[in-house]
Amino acid sequence: MRLVLMVLLGTAPLLASAQTDLWADSLQAYWDRINTEYRDPDHTPLLPEDRAHFTELERYRPDERFRVTATFKKRSGKPFGMPTTTERRPQYEAVGILHFALLGHKERLTVYRNIELSKRPEYANYLFIPFTDPTNGEATYGGGRYLELAGPLGKQVEIDFNRAYNPYCAYGGKFSCPIPPPGNHLQVPVEAGVKAFAH
Repeated sequence: MRLVLMVLLGTAPLLASAQTDLWADSLQAYWDRINTEYRDPDHTPLLPEDRAHFTELERYRPDERFRVTATFKKRSGKPFGMPTTTERRPQYEAVGILHFALLGHKERLTVYRNIELSKRPEYANYLFIPFTDPTNGEATYGGGRYLELAGPLGKQVEIDFNRAYNPYCAYGGKFSCPIPPPGNHLQVPVEAGVKAFAH
């Protein structure tokens, strides 16, 4: 029995290390896809003068402290026009709230669904989390950042702020970007994900 316990204890660090490596590789692949898209003149939000010198987006070093497990509480919200940086008001609905601890602080974020977008088969399970935090306007874009999730969500949901990305409006151009609702402001500075873009 003691031998079995020693074997289990000895393999635990290896399993944890392997899981961390898988997470880091997945995160790198995620940002590689975004950087490739931003270099593509047919899909980039970058202005031509910025794309000419673009290599990759500046972001924080991966930090597992900003990868948390949240409790999801389903909630049906009435459709509403989410404010954007233009007069456009796309219809969204709240689908629930994520409750979690971040660096020792209790936080919450509302998860939204774009009603029109969800009618398209490829976006049927697409969920959207716009949020702000104290880094906005300094290290990160002043208008907040976004996260995406694939539904349907269970009771436990992983949130990885290392995947937080900027609205297209952060890169200039005439885009219409959803403005994070006031209720989706985090008290903890989220020093993870993409940083502000230096034009």
